[in-house]
Amino acid sequence: MKRTYIKNARIVNEGQVFEGSLVIADEVIAEVLKAGELPSVACEETIDAQGCYLLPGVIDDHVHFRDPGLTHKADMYTESMAAAAGGVTSYMDMPNTNPQTTTLEALEDKFKDAATKSIVNYSFYFGATNNNADSLALLDKKKVCGVKLFMGSSTGNMLVDQMKTLKNIFANAGMLIATHCEDQHIISANTAAYKEKYGEDPDVKYHPEIRNEEACYQSSALAVQLAKETGARLHIMHISTAKELELLENKPIADKNITAEACVSHLFFCDEDYETFGARIKCNPAIKSKKDRDALRQALTGNLIDVIGTDHAPHLLSEKQGGALKAVSGMPTLQFSLTAVMELVHEGALTIEQLVQKMCHAPATLYQIKNRGFIRPGYQADLVLVNPTKVWTVNNDCILSKCGWSPMEGQTFHSKVVKTFANGHIVYDGQQVDTDYRGQALAFDR
Repeated sequence: MKRTYIKNARIVNEGQVFEGSLVIADEVIAEVLKAGELPSVACEETIDAQGCYLLPGVIDDHVHFRDPGLTHKADMYTESMAAAAGGVTSYMDMPNTNPQTTTLEALEDKFKDAATKSIVNYSFYFGATNNNADSLALLDKKKVCGVKLFMGSSTGNMLVDQMKTLKNIFANAGMLIATHCEDQHIISANTAAYKEKYGEDPDVKYHPEIRNEEACYQSSALAVQLAKETGARLHIMHISTAKELELLENKPIADKNITAEACVSHLFFCDEDYETFGARIKCNPAIKSKKDRDALRQALTGNLIDVIGTDHAPHLLSEKQGGALKAVSGMPTLQFSLTAVMELVHEGALTIEQLVQKMCHAPATLYQIKNRGFIRPGYQADLVLVNPTKVWTVNNDCILSKCGWSPMEGQTFHSKVVKTFANGHIVYDGQQVDTDYRGQALAFDR
């Protein structure tokens, strides 16, 4: 059994920051030590973490790795490399691929594929459609992270807008339902009005007006209503407006059945940034006003918003050409999500303990992930060392996502990932990713 001793760290875990050390025994955390305490058994490897935070590995509940079928822009191998370099040790991937993950066979194929490609740990959502509700009862709740429900525009038959079907899904999912909430009728009406006024492809600055606050609020309100009527476990993804916060409760996860996620894109950018970044920051739901962004940041300091994810959605830059209607929506942010949220810590908008709660603990608790997300003896050694005073600037050469760009290019960050451990193995050493390692399928205590 190999033992690794990480010493002199500032450990951030379960609301505390303390000077200490940690021992990894093969895949698991064997000991968590306070300052001055020594390992009970000699260790083969010692890592001096002086000046660094030691955090649980980030768990991203919301990524689009484009595999299978859309691998010209991303795949599990390249995007899990980006994850490792960013301190993300586990991810949950969305079903809008080709083929869509809307059958049990397609779901199983994804798990098999990940076992050979993914450098970090993984699980996959099952996509609900207007005609596959009968499959929900057959899902393995200990293996599948959740059911993804698009209540706004999506690819093919993944837009579920029939009330009878929605009620059926909410009543019979049997596990967490993660929703994309935008009202398609409002969006369609706005699209027609803006095309009439500004032509076939209005400027991207009109994107948050076409996919506006009301479209988000009405759809989220419907999801909340259905969850309350059926008792379903609802998780509203990528909240983008201050108004939607009115639908949420300021309670710990354990005390509520309806939770919410904010994404790095909506926390980091606002509509003023369209002038600089154009369609590079176009995503659905749209990035909205500074007032909305600031409200989301404030909501993170309590329990209105429970989780920070990314909605990591790579596209080629050629696909991002155009305006509010023709440029595709989505951006790659996974590799820089932790350092981007660390900027909020540096600015005083968030504490380091709150960051760990929203990016590590809460996803593990919410999804009932087995033995991950916390620094506890017996848990898998998914860990990240972060230097909180390392100033660096993102350039194109460091980007590992297959699409080859990021809206974070040119951004100066004030912290840096030094090492990432997945199951006790160093998958990123501060310079390179270990591309030979393969992560594990997440297990769920359900």
